[in-house]
Amino acid sequence: QVQLVESGGGLVQAGGSLRLSCAASGRTFGPATMGWFRQAPGKEREFVAFISRSGGSPVYADSVKGRFTGSRDNAKNTVYLQMNSLKPEDTAVYYCAAVYGLGSTNPGHYPYWGQGTQVTVSS
Repeated sequence: QVQLVESGGGLVQAGGSLRLSCAASGRTFGPATMGWFRQAPGKEREFVAFISRSGGSPVYADSVKGRFTGSRDNAKNTVYLQMNSLKPEDTAVYYCAAVYGLGSTNPGHYPYWGQGTQVTVSS
């Protein structure tokens, strides 16, 4: 089992930035592929990014490509999502997720989830 705790959400104006963190505990963090997903009210959970265990070449949703950057620090058991040029449509609860295997854009692929952190972008 791995436990995930997100932090760093908040209220920001359009064009602003936030950095989300997801701290892992329990099972060894290093081999896990870490995903970021988000869910807006009334919508399905959608893929944002996933970061492989090496941290190299993260994969991004088209909607965030060029604005969001995923990274990880295996020594700190933490994965990050730097969000720049935020837009009102980025407003959602953001979740990190883990899978001990290859990454996927499908949330059903990930067995471990954090509780989420709210990101609100005002226009």
